[in-house]
Amino acid sequence: MAIDFPAEGAALLPDLVELRRTLHQIPELGNELPLTQSEVLSALDGLPLEITLGRSVSSITAVLRGGKPGPVVLLRGDMDALPLHEESGEEFASANGRMHACGHDLHTAGLVGAARLLAAQRDELPGSVVFMFQPGEESPGGAQPMIAEGLLDAAGDRPIAAYGIHVGPGPLGEFATRPGTMLAGVNDLHVVFRGVGGHGSAPHLAQDPVPAALEFGTAIQSLVTRRFSVFDPVVATVTQLQAGTAVNIIPDTATVGATVRTLSKDSTARFGPLVTELAEGIAAAHGVSAEVDWVEHYPVTVNDDAEADFALRTLSAEFGAARVITAPDPLMGSEDFSFVLEEVPGCFLFLRCTPADTDLETAPNNHSAHIRFDDSVLGDQAAALAQLAYERLRAG
Repeated sequence: MAIDFPAEGAALLPDLVELRRTLHQIPELGNELPLTQSEVLSALDGLPLEITLGRSVSSITAVLRGGKPGPVVLLRGDMDALPLHEESGEEFASANGRMHACGHDLHTAGLVGAARLLAAQRDELPGSVVFMFQPGEESPGGAQPMIAEGLLDAAGDRPIAAYGIHVGPGPLGEFATRPGTMLAGVNDLHVVFRGVGGHGSAPHLAQDPVPAALEFGTAIQSLVTRRFSVFDPVVATVTQLQAGTAVNIIPDTATVGATVRTLSKDSTARFGPLVTELAEGIAAAHGVSAEVDWVEHYPVTVNDDAEADFALRTLSAEFGAARVITAPDPLMGSEDFSFVLEEVPGCFLFLRCTPADTDLETAPNNHSAHIRFDDSVLGDQAAALAQLAYERLRAG
């Protein structure tokens, strides 16, 4: 007998909406989420799960062992928020100076829903499911600590597949994913140009680091377009320029900060040495020095081709082809679910949930203080995760 996960998810919707809105009012940052962890544990209470709490982070790993033998599948939801004062106008808006502006409250509630749906089918479940409730996705990154603490071996055998769903703006209820690269890798760049300060009236008596910093800020764009293929694009965005204390003082240092997004391991590996060469060359031309700090933060999120095809087929069959699309291009945002996908073949998907009363053309994006998410999708989100896990276990 086929399991109607969407119908069962719809029955859970009121509870999931209540959980999501509770989480929305108590957003926490980074890897320490005691209030959020407590709410999730309460929501999972009574389910036949083997629960392990993180030792170094506020994570929850929950294992559901099915009534029939089979492999392991991993489902993931992240729980942390952003340091942002909420201006959404929602009745349940956060008032603590932090905000679930990236929808992680929906991810968490949706994963709780999937756990409930699959636990109800435990006797028919041909294998085990690992539920990954992860802190710190926005930074400093909770996936790596969870993996280091044994996440991928929590059920005994390693997962054969891993799935995660991220909400975002777009037509309400639409799922989207693609084979191959789904999201960019994110890298942090900080350059300190160091010279010798002096009086603004006599720059020839100083070693002014400011012109070097300014030149570097524009030259980095030429580096992107002249040293990297347009078919393997890089986005380098200078977001920080810091120098000086008064208009008549030449400072000793000038600092440039940038975020660099890459779509391949090759581009990530090449960019660090090239940007260091560029900064040091510009510094030398201006008679100053450059100290370059290049940090490869999250790797590229790459969907396994077969798992992406499986996810598209499975959700199309369950929700209708009109609601499931193949994304034409990767997104330049990033995700530390990429660390899981480096270890386990899997698929990362998006679920669109702009409220019906909002113009799609002008709707705020994730990380906006004004964004609103329509949590009527939570039943389908839970059902989609449950369906992916169930069908993948059946396929073996």
